[in-house]
Amino acid sequence: MSTLDSFKYKTDIEIRFADFDMLGHVNNAVYFTYLEIARTKYWNNAILWNWEDTGVVIAQATMDYLNPIFLNDKINIYVRTSRIGNTSFDLDYTIVKIVNNKEEICSKGKTVCVAFSHATKKAIAIPEAEKEKMIAFEQL
Repeated sequence: MSTLDSFKYKTDIEIRFADFDMLGHVNNAVYFTYLEIARTKYWNNAILWNWEDTGVVIAQATMDYLNPIFLNDKINIYVRTSRIGNTSFDLDYTIVKIVNNKEEICSKGKTVCVAFSHATKKAIAIPEAEKEKMIAFEQL
């Protein structure tokens, strides 16, 4: 079983010309924008997070860069919830590009996400409905 087999959600990401640096590959900071796009798609399509009731803030974001992404590459991002705590949970990401009809891993990232109250502007317990959806979707 490959490491990608443990992911149940995958989405494509459109690369923009503005994403590239002077060396002709995607700038390292742009990878975090790609994670944000994938995270939003994951929450909207897989978890059905209720944004009006509960916000999410990112407490930590990390990235391991393994292979560069170039202008003509087609990329996808795998996303999964890997840990669920009381107020926070972790999302893992793997960015891949297609090379010779096979997926090549470009980077691996992680974010620590915190449930957030719009009213109090403070961290809150992850709502049970969202927690149950994450557990069911990821089969945790």
